[in-house]
Amino acid sequence: MLTVLELNHVALHVQDVAVSCRFYGELLGFRALPRPAFDFPGAWFALGPHQELHLIGDRALAVHSHHRGNHFALKVATIKETEEHLRAAGLTFMGPKKRPDGMWQIFLTDPDGHVLEFTELPD
Repeated sequence: MLTVLELNHVALHVQDVAVSCRFYGELLGFRALPRPAFDFPGAWFALGPHQELHLIGDRALAVHSHHRGNHFALKVATIKETEEHLRAAGLTFMGPKKRPDGMWQIFLTDPDGHVLEFTELPD
């Protein structure tokens, strides 16, 4: 039997690591993490207390991402605070929108076209 304990990290192939670091670090406020000395460019960020985002540089091919296709979702404390943060950062996003099950969603596209979803779970 396969026993999954948790999601460890999400890896995104990005064109320009510096541009992505500004987006994830400065605009979204994700905490940068130490990264091993790989022989290719990249950066790591914390996604909550246990998961990580790994950026891998030198992407040359197009990204195919969509809010109803390839994306990753991050649970947030409140969708209202998230919306306020994104607006204050000058970012364009879709939502907030409430799903039929009561979960709130905001979708945001990064500089490479990767889609992130921010979710607030219903009570």
